[in-house]
Amino acid sequence: MPSRCGHLLIASGRLRDPNFFKAVVLLVRDEEDGALGVILNRPLEITVADACGDQVDVAADVTEPIHQGGPCEGPLTALHTNLSVEGDEVIKDVRFSMDKSAIEWLLANNDGPIKYFAGYSGWGKGQLDSEIAEGAWLLAPATTDHVFEGKADWNKLTTWMSLGRKIDIDRIPDDPRVN
Repeated sequence: MPSRCGHLLIASGRLRDPNFFKAVVLLVRDEEDGALGVILNRPLEITVADACGDQVDVAADVTEPIHQGGPCEGPLTALHTNLSVEGDEVIKDVRFSMDKSAIEWLLANNDGPIKYFAGYSGWGKGQLDSEIAEGAWLLAPATTDHVFEGKADWNKLTTWMSLGRKIDIDRIPDDPRVN
């Protein structure tokens, strides 16, 4: 099966796990032994400086929010566009970094689009395939707009998917009652 890395997993109404209610996950790794992703639409009410500033000096001035990447505990990770630092290319111009030295470099030097994540979403061998087959997830290719420009809106993406991707997603109103 080809890799789904760089695709969005959009939680369907059939997915009953509260950790993924209305979640939009970007798959950053999809290999034979499992998959890893981060939830794009779960910003937390805490900044990197608030969470890490006391432990990591370079984080003290970083005002970006931390996003809840998923229910699995893990190190601070980032999606970014900086080619000067190590990371896996997930989609064109978007890289995923989880190495401590790469994250510290980004905290100190990054000047482009970036999202930081606490935790991640993980699936063991065959688990994600089973969930997709059961209809728990919808799949769509990701873009940089989904990652950095707030286009990972669950309501709009599920509407767009259910209409066969035949409409301009930007024309879907935030509140359908005003349509």
